[in-house]
Amino acid sequence: MPLNLVKGRRLSTPAVDPHLPAVHLRPPRNWVNDPNGLVFHDGFYHVFFQYNPHSAEHRDVHWGHFRSRDLVRWELLPVALTPTPGGDDTDGCWSGNAISDNGRILAFYSAKRDDRWWQPVATAESRDGGHTWAKRPLPLLAQPPADTTMYRDPYVWHQDGRWRMLVGAALTDGRGATFLYESPDLRIWNPRGPLHDGAAVGGPTGWECPQYATFGDRSLLIVSQWHPDRGPQNVVAYTGYERNARLLAGDPVPLDHGPDFYAPALLKAPDGRWLLWGWIPEARTADWVFEAGWAGALTLPREVSLAEDGTVCQRPARELLALRTRRVLRHTGQAGELGEVSRAFEVTATLTAGTGLRLDTSPDGTEHLDVSFEPGRVLVDRNHASRDTRAAGGAYALPCPRTTDAIDVHMVVDHSIAEIYLSSGQALTLRFYPTGSASWRLTTTGAGHTTVEAWDLCGDGHHQQPLTTAEGHQMSEGRDAGRVRSAPAPRAAGFS
Repeated sequence: MPLNLVKGRRLSTPAVDPHLPAVHLRPPRNWVNDPNGLVFHDGFYHVFFQYNPHSAEHRDVHWGHFRSRDLVRWELLPVALTPTPGGDDTDGCWSGNAISDNGRILAFYSAKRDDRWWQPVATAESRDGGHTWAKRPLPLLAQPPADTTMYRDPYVWHQDGRWRMLVGAALTDGRGATFLYESPDLRIWNPRGPLHDGAAVGGPTGWECPQYATFGDRSLLIVSQWHPDRGPQNVVAYTGYERNARLLAGDPVPLDHGPDFYAPALLKAPDGRWLLWGWIPEARTADWVFEAGWAGALTLPREVSLAEDGTVCQRPARELLALRTRRVLRHTGQAGELGEVSRAFEVTATLTAGTGLRLDTSPDGTEHLDVSFEPGRVLVDRNHASRDTRAAGGAYALPCPRTTDAIDVHMVVDHSIAEIYLSSGQALTLRFYPTGSASWRLTTTGAGHTTVEAWDLCGDGHHQQPLTTAEGHQMSEGRDAGRVRSAPAPRAAGFS
């Protein structure tokens, strides 16, 4: 495997990495996990994220920082939050969120120390658009509530004339919970007890990264379920009505039906839409991650809404139409090979029962990713998506009504990432790792009728470019790393 050299150091990032995404957010190297601190401020969308600027391992966590005016062109800004040696966050600035208030960005985050099991809520503010930060000397919430065994990940928002905060937790009886606080001034926070709690199937659970959105009088609570021994498990959504600082909700439902989606975060856009980003972890062995020199990415931004029946609906943000370059396929008819696509493409398809899409990534057809429509589900199968045995396999299903004769499928593929959406609002995210350099081809499968369109997406390949010595220091030291994406202005139409 070819290696880059930076100031005499041997780096394990290949000169051109075929699995590094082109249109999903992540820095050129190293570790990325949870999006956090999503905020619209002074004309920019700001996306902060968990980031280790020194290796592809989950440790030494900082807050990385992207910003964009249009959700398409993104700038990688200096590292925002850095652990303070000997301080409350000496072992990491972990997840949280951010707000825009009186000309400043105010970040709330989990202060990580390895010598305590809970993570106090800490704060930092920026008055120059996120370029420089001043931390509050003492934690905002220093101690966890009684009868908890996990406590972290603040989420702050403004509602009905006061500030509100949720913090994720695990209770001593094995249930997950979100604790609610309220404040008139962002300084003094009054505890209101658990907004919601619940048990997980399969053992004790903690609720990480709570997110809360309102749609009229209805509420949406999103939590990421964490197991004390097995770590991250899945993401679930509760919908219902809030009464007296308690959420009255039905049973939880999966927010994403894939294996590679966790710790999503919400942002309220200026036009009132709720936007969501999630973390896409790796689905390959640790030794392969080390060879690659990078791990993790963020999903594309999604629009989140509630249907009349309370179903959580997701779709790619409409601005992402601007990523399309040229239409490469248009097909209506019976099954057959459709043609070539790039390694970053978007496809929309209407499938009838028994039909599907196959992405062939090898000349002989032995390596492929399959999407098929069966009664009651759309099945996504990656069992043959990589010849490298270090890649995870498995097949995963998106539910749909069994009475449905045809289903609209929308898929965005970016090198090693597939995000799949149904017209019903269901979503599925997974990783796959094709080998070799063969051209990719789309084929329809089954005996029925299909309608398919596909577009290549603009990705300037910035993630594949080796860092110069100066750029490497900028990313590690926190100076400006410059513009990382350029694309046409977004069109007015929806992303459909």
